[in-house]
Amino acid sequence: MVNIPRLVIAAPASGSGKTTVATGLMAAFSERGLAVSPHKVGPDYIDPGYHALAVSSSRTGAAARPGRNLDAYMCGPGLIGPLFAHGAAGSDLAVVEGVMGLYDGASGQGELASTAQVSKLLRAPVVLVVDASSQSRSVAALVHGFASWDLEVRIGGVILNKVATDRHERLLREALDESGVPVMGVLRRTEQVSAPSRHLGLVPVAERHADALASTRELAGRVRAGCDLEALLALARSAPPLDTVAWEPAVEPVAGRPRPVIAVAAGSAFTFSYAENTELLTAAGAEVVPFDPLRDEKLPQGTRGLVIGGGFPEVYAPELSANEPLRDAVAALARSGAPVAAECAGLLYLARSLDGRPMCGVLDADARMSGRLTLGYREAVAIDDNALAAAGTRVRGHEFHRTVLEPGAGETPAWGLVHPERRVEGFVRRGVHASYLHTHWAAAPEMARRLVERCAT
Repeated sequence: MVNIPRLVIAAPASGSGKTTVATGLMAAFSERGLAVSPHKVGPDYIDPGYHALAVSSSRTGAAARPGRNLDAYMCGPGLIGPLFAHGAAGSDLAVVEGVMGLYDGASGQGELASTAQVSKLLRAPVVLVVDASSQSRSVAALVHGFASWDLEVRIGGVILNKVATDRHERLLREALDESGVPVMGVLRRTEQVSAPSRHLGLVPVAERHADALASTRELAGRVRAGCDLEALLALARSAPPLDTVAWEPAVEPVAGRPRPVIAVAAGSAFTFSYAENTELLTAAGAEVVPFDPLRDEKLPQGTRGLVIGGGFPEVYAPELSANEPLRDAVAALARSGAPVAAECAGLLYLARSLDGRPMCGVLDADARMSGRLTLGYREAVAIDDNALAAAGTRVRGHEFHRTVLEPGAGETPAWGLVHPERRVEGFVRRGVHASYLHTHWAAAPEMARRLVERCAT
């Protein structure tokens, strides 16, 4: 049984202020000395970076916690409770930021991967963040509708965002008095504290750490001033015990073999990764060593394998291209047959060129920015044996990019996509597995073990 106080921060729609409120609450409670565990519903990589910064910006000196994702599509509903318990272990409070609108899930699949589903799986009370800027009494109808749509979803409070005046606040409160859902916070319509955005959303923390830290502290101040923290903490503590066992990256290392060094791309250009993936590699017997392709001219000493996750190589294409010594080292490692796992940004980095600038040249393909957003969940099957998966391995993943790769697949593709469309995608070449598809290895821990085994041989 897991008995960790917890809240889910949700909204009727995107743009209502979930991230503002969730990040502000994480920072505000952390500054009070609580060990706060941050979580995000869905596949998003960027918000968890801000969450991690919020819980590490306290003056308590508490150890930082990574922001962790809870994705019921990629990992399955059965792993949500265990992954939550793993990430939140030892915390005083867990704050879970939702995705999109409360009841919005994977397209065409009902409640799957919605904030509502995750709140039910966690038996967690929901705080609904409402953009009240263009309404008064209608807010009661909106809140009533959300609270009564699914009675298994417990909406325990409302935070009103973008409230104009004292009179506006009074009208909203009077209307909500009849709804039975208490108002737990009011944030005024002021200049919003926000992070700069670009083609795939917010600019990641790694690219603007000092400014992001200042923003989270300002958000904490706004939340402290406008929200009833005691009422919110009491609501969190009302969550019943969760009958689950914490997930563990229990992939047994291969006995009698040395720990192979697996280099993992990091730095400003490669910021997208799930904490559990690295934990699985370590548990399987690897020594995981980060490196920055923008600055490091060599791979870590003794590198036997390489993981290059997602990020924004298109933003840093000139700098990545200019680091010719590292590009040559990556190409040499790939030519040797060493295992190389690349997702999205990693795929672009391994290409021959990106927007006309030379990249590593491992793949006979060229990448360029486009005006088209490719976004959505995918089901895929491994077409052939490779460094990550045996032929026939079925996975669920997520695709999110504005780039085009020509050709989009090699002679041996990485995946055959089977839902919601059928096509081949990515490249398998020697030890290289490169694809646009982001995957969460907690749902397929054998992928981490397979990678480490191949590095150790």
